Amino acid sequence: MLPTTDPVIYDSNHKGTDRYRLRINNGMGVFEMKFSIWPHLSGTFEDLTKVCTSAEKLGWDGLWIADHFMPNTGDDTTVSGATAEAWTTLAAIASVVPRMRVGTLVTGNTYRNPAVLAKMAAQVDIISKGRLVLGLGAGWQINEHGAYGIDFHTVGGRLRRLEESVQIIRSLLDNDRTDFFGRYYEIKDAPLEPKPIQEHLPILIGGGGEKVTLRITAEHADEWNVWGSPSVLEAKGKILETHCESVGRDPHEITRSAQALFVVSKDKATITAARESGGGRVLAGTPDEIVEIIGQYEAAGVDELIIPNFNMGSTDQVLETYNLWMDDIISQVK
Repeated sequence: MLPTTDPVIYDSNHKGTDRYRLRINNGMGVFEMKFSIWPHLSGTFEDLTKVCTSAEKLGWDGLWIADHFMPNTGDDTTVSGATAEAWTTLAAIASVVPRMRVGTLVTGNTYRNPAVLAKMAAQVDIISKGRLVLGLGAGWQINEHGAYGIDFHTVGGRLRRLEESVQIIRSLLDNDRTDFFGRYYEIKDAPLEPKPIQEHLPILIGGGGEKVTLRITAEHADEWNVWGSPSVLEAKGKILETHCESVGRDPHEITRSAQALFVVSKDKATITAARESGGGRVLAGTPDEIVEIIGQYEAAGVDELIIPNFNMGSTDQVLETYNLWMDDIISQVK
């Protein structure tokens, strides 16, 4: 049951993991949710900076970027296409966007030694003045592994490495010295200085694998992210809660986020086509319908909704869509 007493509030002063929240009254009650952008990295750095700084001024809560080296082809073939490196880009953007949370969605664990990744994350947290979320996944894109000579491993092998890595990263960030002797990684008397600004830099695990990924999330993650419709988020969220119970953890300690491609229109044919082509990943409808869909995500336990701009067109069109979101959707609930 959603609470029904408070007015709409945008609180930009609250600190911590939930630092920026919208409280929305859509006629069904009041709920809190963060709204973040996910810009693509195939354009120029100047365009990316324009998109991110504009979103910051409009009031978006966070920005997330993918960690890939080339366009995905679905197999081991490669195609040319601009793909900015995630961590150097994130550091640069964090220095010019002073408020929004910043994070990777998600970093492939196979790409970097976990100790080196922890070092990188700590420095980006310092650059951002304590706004980083380290999003981490097992790695999945075949072609960049083959092209760059990175071992791909089996699904099970990648997940086992992910589980070791998240423990190493957590220990390095939190402790003076780390010793870890695992099946895949060994860390010996390892320091990490300087420490991140956040006392507990949040680690997000991305993925919906019900047996292993969600168990790793329950044991080790501060945040969890997955693509999917509200019904998918609800079903997988219940499985996550079961894993939390088995490891003795309160599931409410884990912040949940989801993403969908965003299409808003008053044309029914456009809306129908977007929904049919999106396979549950498209958030499509009139402004009124979008508000209702957001309520469904919230009811499914989602704390943050992330909107990729992959289908929005040019930089100017992206900015128009961000303005449209704030003017025609958020304005309804203020």
